[in-house]
Amino acid sequence: MNYYTTVDSPIGRLLLTSNGEALTGLYMDVPARDAERHVERAVEGGTEDPNAAPLPKAKQQLAEYFAGKRRVFDLPLALQGTPFQQRVWQALTEIPFGVTWSYGQLAQHIGNPKASRAVGLANGSNPISILVPCHRVIGADGSLTGYGGGVERKQWLLAHEGIGGWLL
Repeated sequence: MNYYTTVDSPIGRLLLTSNGEALTGLYMDVPARDAERHVERAVEGGTEDPNAAPLPKAKQQLAEYFAGKRRVFDLPLALQGTPFQQRVWQALTEIPFGVTWSYGQLAQHIGNPKASRAVGLANGSNPISILVPCHRVIGADGSLTGYGGGVERKQWLLAHEGIGGWLL
């Protein structure tokens, strides 16, 4: 069974999805048509239930993160993707709070230094944003690059973690 709920945050409404045991998605409310289809698929056939595990704990930990009281998340995650995507997403969780890596550094970290573009595609397919911190990946020249939730949200998240200096 799939469950979902929403939570308000400083960066807008977030949609949390669960399989009843682990978090399966964290999606940002964005107006892009592709994002809307992605969210529709995430809740299709699901039941809105804010008490389904681990949604209450996820909401609590997100509130702590946005309040500046949490740097590391401790939730069961169930990310569905290819083995390569799984490696990239696991590596994303190893980027410390307040630190950024380039796509090249991420590719190097997973042992495939020539896979920067493939790493970028996997990063962009991350179904559990914020907790699997794809926002911490930037361009090799230090520039902010695209972000599924919008570059403004990426900038906000990085500034929230003490990383900043970008002008939009």
